[in-house]
Amino acid sequence: MRQGLTLWFTGLSGAGKTTLNVAVRDRLAARGLAVESLDGDEVRRHLGRGLGFSKEDRDENIRRIGYVASLLTRHGVIVLVSAISPYRVVRKEVRAMIGHFVEVYVNAPLDVCEHRDVKGLYRKARAGLLPGFTGIDDPYEEPISPEIECRTDRESVDQSVDKIVRYLEDRFNCQ
Repeated sequence: MRQGLTLWFTGLSGAGKTTLNVAVRDRLAARGLAVESLDGDEVRRHLGRGLGFSKEDRDENIRRIGYVASLLTRHGVIVLVSAISPYRVVRKEVRAMIGHFVEVYVNAPLDVCEHRDVKGLYRKARAGLLPGFTGIDDPYEEPISPEIECRTDRESVDQSVDKIVRYLEDRFNCQ
């Protein structure tokens, strides 16, 4: 059985986490690899009912996503997680839980993320309708040394995906 691993896409809302997740998933699945995507919003809807957006609830949501990712990873699946996961301490905790973990910092400046905001979340946050919104009035703690950084304000989706897939080929023999 092939060794599983988790690619953890972290970054602000609108940075491109889900876009990269889907593109990497499609590229790896086309190679016949066992791949599963976990989107933070989707997992929150199904496993995070009752959780709000306090720091404690956000941390618990990330732990739950991490637990599911660890189970899949242990069974040889390449797990692609897209979750803002704003706090370094919990990302470090999840990394330790999973083991085979690759942090992908999907980096785009706040103004670019606000411009891309199709859901209107930043506008609502700026108007005071979404208190505690990450990047506006709640912090996003950037990764200190991610394995991969994708500058989605400067790179095309294909360039970022190529960078991620090359890393997986080099480090994990994902051919």
